[in-house]
This record gives sequence, C-alpha cells and structure tokens, in this order.
Amino acid sequence: MQMTAVIKETSAKGCKVTKREIPNEIGPKEVLIKVLATSICGTDVHIYKWDKWSQKRVKPPYIMGHEFAGEVMSIGSDVSKVKVGDIVSSETHLICGECEFCKRQEYHICENTKIIGVDTDGCFAEYINMPEFNLIVNNKNVDPKYLSIQEPLGNAVHTMMHFDIENKDVAIVGCGPIGLMGVNIAKALKSRKIIAIEINPYRIELAKKLGAHVVINPIEEDVIKRVLEETNGHGVDVVCEFSGNKSAIEASFKYIKPGGKMSMLGITEDDITFDISNDFIFKGITMYGVVGRLLFDTWDKVGHLINHRMLDLSDIVTHVLPLEDVEKGMEIMMSGNSGKVVLIPNHKE
Repeated sequence: MQMTAVIKETSAKGCKVTKREIPNEIGPKEVLIKVLATSICGTDVHIYKWDKWSQKRVKPPYIMGHEFAGEVMSIGSDVSKVKVGDIVSSETHLICGECEFCKRQEYHICENTKIIGVDTDGCFAEYINMPEFNLIVNNKNVDPKYLSIQEPLGNAVHTMMHFDIENKDVAIVGCGPIGLMGVNIAKALKSRKIIAIEINPYRIELAKKLGAHVVINPIEEDVIKRVLEETNGHGVDVVCEFSGNKSAIEASFKYIKPGGKMSMLGITEDDITFDISNDFIFKGITMYGVVGRLLFDTWDKVGHLINHRMLDLSDIVTHVLPLEDVEKGMEIMMSGNSGKVVLIPNHKE
C-alpha cells in the first residue's frame, strides 16, 4: 500500500508531494505510527530553500519532516513501552546507544546522532516507522496539532528551564516560533519581567500576546540602554538566546547582570566577539549551550506544561494546513508572519 509523502527529491530549492510505500516492515523494537499532525521547523525551511547548511548535510531523495504526533498502528515483537492505539510523539534524535555519552545517558550529545527528516526518512507523510526508545505517550485529550509541536517546544523548555527563571528578569532574544514558545514558558513559570527582543512586527505583537512585558525592536531602539532602563540599571538575571544573530548575541553580554546566566540555542555562522575579561570572567557569567532535548527529562517537563494547561498553545500554533499544502506552509514560515505551522495528513483508507 502507498501513502502520501513530502520528499526532498533533488539537490535544489523546493519539495515534492508524491507517493511512497507505507513502511509496514518493522523490527522487534520498532513501531508503525499513523501521523495525525506534523509541524514545519526552521530546519525544514533551510532544507526547502536548499541553503549552504542543507547542501552540506542532507542527501536527497528522502522524506522530510521531524515534528509529529500520531497513533500507534502496529508494534514489534519486543515492544513494551507503547501499545496499539496510543497517541505518541517522538524524540527526533536517533542515538547509537554505544558511545561514551550514551553510556552515561547523555543521549542528547550522542556522537553518532542521526535526525529523522534530515539524515533519514521523516514524518511529512501519512505513516512513519520509529524505534520504541524514542517514543513519548501523549495525553489523548490534547489535540494532535498541539502534540505535534512538542519537539521544538522541548528545545524551548530546555533553553528556558536550564536556569531558574521564576521571579527573575529574563531576556528572550529572537521571537521565531521557538523564541515565542520561550516567552510563553517564562509567563507560565512566573518570571518577574519578560523582555523580548525581536524585529518582525507580527512576532512582536505575538510575543506581547504570549506574555512579554516589554518587546524591544533593535532596529528602532538601543537594546542595551533599554534593557538596563527596564531593570533599574542592573541588567537581566537570565538571557535565553534563540536568534543566532551576531550583534544580538554580542549585545547580550552588555546587559546581562553580574552573576547572570546565559542559555544559548540559536545557531550562527558568524564569529562572536566580546570582552571575555570584563563581560564574562569579571561578571561571573555562566553560559550553557543547548543541544536538542535532555532524554527524557525535557519531555517530562513539556508534558507537565501541556497536561496542566500552562501554555497558550492556540496562540503558538497560528496556521493549520493539509499536508499537500506544504509549499504554502513553507512560504508562510519564510514570511516570518507565523508562529508554528502545522500540516494534517489526509488519510484515505
């Protein structure tokens, strides 16, 4: 039997909606999942655009996509973690289980990691085959379109919750979809003042809606001066960096408080320059690099936030489209005028 799937067919811009065989052949510890909802990530946009990173990393043809929620349809003979009928999401990093990091259960930095939808077939399809180890059983009472965004939400949770942000002044740098999630997490965790930094007018308004007390547009204002004004000259306790923008990162060292914490998720190709003596060592700053999600601590925190209705998921997911309209979804993402864009497969059975 065949299914609808979105593939990266060639080494060029774009993608293609086509038919592929349903991956019914599963191993003893594998699970066949019917995809109920899948969301577009910035990584998918990079691959769609066929930028320099994509050209070096991905090898067409293959099925795109790595964020999803779905229903378990069949399980391998040795599977015990999930059962048929469960609604699941998945950690997208396929780990080796053998390297020194995996043996220490530091799975998020496995040296042999492969990512679905990047290195292997992904979830922009009606069905996907996944290892049991990667699966998270969801609350069936939550709409799958919200469950499908847990992987990027996990990035935001890892970034925001590595350091204590309750009753703290927090700067959230960059309000793309994951940064917007960060704003909402800071609201849920009762940060004292949430300062978002963003240039896109649509996302500025969405950041306010999701809980930012102050939004600073660096095109129109001096970010360092304004942040210090908002914090009585002291600076913020925690910087959560989502932008990957060189000037934004460099500025953050100037407005972080002595003893402050900096959690960094944004990726940049630029060399970052800052005064390591005065803005790092003598300030006593702690920096943390965020790689994916902690397996499975981060997922537990994500589930807690969702199950206790602590997040404004209906505002985070701004667009829902049929899977076949994936190119429209990509255009929406590239416009910057969106939160998360979710695609729904149309199962014709």
